[in-house]
Amino acid sequence: MKLRAPMPELTGATAWLNGEVTRDQLVGEKPTLIHFWSISCGLCKEAMPQINEFRDQYRDKLNVVAVHMPRSEKDLDLEEVTKVAKEHDISQPLFVDGEHNLTDAFENQYVPAYYVFDKTGQLRHFQAGDGGMKMLTKRVNRVIDESES
Repeated sequence: MKLRAPMPELTGATAWLNGEVTRDQLVGEKPTLIHFWSISCGLCKEAMPQINEFRDQYRDKLNVVAVHMPRSEKDLDLEEVTKVAKEHDISQPLFVDGEHNLTDAFENQYVPAYYVFDKTGQLRHFQAGDGGMKMLTKRVNRVIDESES
């Protein structure tokens, strides 16, 4: 997915946990962080407290949506996804992408992966892998600042 590309529609979930959201609900009011993770990804679990911090710290300024991207047959167990999401305090809407519909729409190949969209729904930052939380924080703040001015 290229920078400035529009946010894809959030369709094709095998399940939603913690409520369902649409692209139209996310675009217009405030920026959005969409993060891809998997129950079989250790780095994803390590990063989750920082993502939850974003969610809580920027509650009024940023939409946060989680996407569970299965990497193996074992990752398709919805009960396990639900359990791990609870263990890691994922209370934001969680798109379970059992058929890789959203993964394909985003052309995403990585977990963890972070997509920051401005309030008009344009992709402004993409980042994958571990580390780089400082950079992600900086980009999220820049997009929030722009949306408020």
